[in-house]
Amino acid sequence: MSQAAAVPSNNRPYADLPPIVAQLFEAKATKGLTFEDIAKAIGRDEIWVAAAFYGQAKLSPEDLVALAAVLDLPTASVQSELGSHWWPNRGGLGPMPPTDPVIYRLYESVLVYGHAIKAVVHEKFGDGIMSMIDCKVNVTKKPDPKGDRVVLTFDGKFLPYAKW
Repeated sequence: MSQAAAVPSNNRPYADLPPIVAQLFEAKATKGLTFEDIAKAIGRDEIWVAAAFYGQAKLSPEDLVALAAVLDLPTASVQSELGSHWWPNRGGLGPMPPTDPVIYRLYESVLVYGHAIKAVVHEKFGDGIMSMIDCKVNVTKKPDPKGDRVVLTFDGKFLPYAKW
């Protein structure tokens, strides 16, 4: 189901992103694609692709060519804005605390359960952290009689703190 789309590129978070991002979102909507569709087409994960759309992940030269093909955008335009000279600004979108309800609830989950999660990580793994660099994130929908459930999985490598 394709539809004409216009991204309000003067609004956050789009105003903080390269201009090509509006074109990516518009092409995605016009072609009626999901992040999962695009991910399958370019051989990546849907969360990673969504992160790339928000300037939070670095597309390889091969990813740029594949993405441009899937979205029917000129490869040269995508490469000129997101190519080897461009680097993500991870974590820099929007105000703190977040004002978007979904993002705020994720933030709130860390505020409410962060210390408990930290304590359990230390009990199970020792003194260290979970990597967000070597991490896979998945979102699944779980049917429930009381209303569908959102299942978030963060599958991150454990990194122990160095001792010297």
